Amino acid sequence: MTNSSTENVFTDRLENAATIILPGEGERLTAGEGSCTFQVTSALSGGQMGIYEIVVPPHTTGARLHYHRYMDEVFLVRKGLLTVQLGTEQRELPEGAVVYVPRFTPHAFSNGSDEPLVLTLIFNPSEKREGYFKGLFTLLNEPELDVQRFLQLSHKYDSQPVDEVQLRTSW
Repeated sequence: MTNSSTENVFTDRLENAATIILPGEGERLTAGEGSCTFQVTSALSGGQMGIYEIVVPPHTTGARLHYHRYMDEVFLVRKGLLTVQLGTEQRELPEGAVVYVPRFTPHAFSNGSDEPLVLTLIFNPSEKREGYFKGLFTLLNEPELDVQRFLQLSHKYDSQPVDEVQLRTSW
């Protein structure tokens, strides 16, 4: 049996499809002293990956305890001190630390220090995470947080809240 297709199955077709994002580039969302800058978006990566720079002000919660069903998350601590909760364990991590959080792993993070915390967050796949951040920063800029809308946003973008009872019965 012969293959009549003209496709060459023995060599790769190379492309120049790289993108460079320089410091300060990318869509930036702000709320108070906090921010999120889109670096590699779902649109750019075909939904395969999302990379975002997050600035968490001093003495601020970045995210309460939650987990993701469909994506893994990586934290790269670029500046400051990250307080991270992984399941029932809480750790403080310095600049240069990397945290890999696979699916179904309850996690939370905050900045308990007196200095801003700068993180790079990587989501794989991205699951259109930009929509979550846009919704979150919209809610954060409102006079009062609408908890119901926050929960809708969280469920839509694969951030499943974890309560302490659920955590204790799982561990």
